[in-house]
Amino acid sequence: MTRKADFNAEEWSLLLGGPPLAGLRVLTAERGGTIRESMQMGKVYAEARAEQGSSELLDEIIAEQPALNPAEIGSAEDVPEKATQRLREAVDLLEQKATPEETEDYKQFVLDLAQRIAGAHKEGGVLGIGGKEISDSEQAAIDEIASTLGINSSAPSDGT
Repeated sequence: MTRKADFNAEEWSLLLGGPPLAGLRVLTAERGGTIRESMQMGKVYAEARAEQGSSELLDEIIAEQPALNPAEIGSAEDVPEKATQRLREAVDLLEQKATPEETEDYKQFVLDLAQRIAGAHKEGGVLGIGGKEISDSEQAAIDEIASTLGINSSAPSDGT
């Protein structure tokens, strides 16, 4: 079983930054809805905290508030590249130090977070009528995240 103590401060920061950066990647994929989508990130973390128990490592990660350092991200145009790089590094680190199950739990949490943020705000339509649950650009961002994580973006979520 892997714990926070198994990582140095830099490594832990890398793991903590992956999920919110994936959320930001989806958030910046489409204009509009950022307040609802930002609130959804907090809701996903809160729900995951309530469902703790399947992975001690993931429990420790979600116990901390999601936060990003704006200086590390740069502009909105830099987000896709930064998200891909950070997620790749986080998965590589987990593959070295964590169990395969813990690594998969982390990947699934990140993907679930991205999918739920994308679905928090309908895109298009007028006054809430019509529109799409997830826009094409948001789906492309989700697919990119899933590819980086090495998992299928249409895989059913376990809700963590």
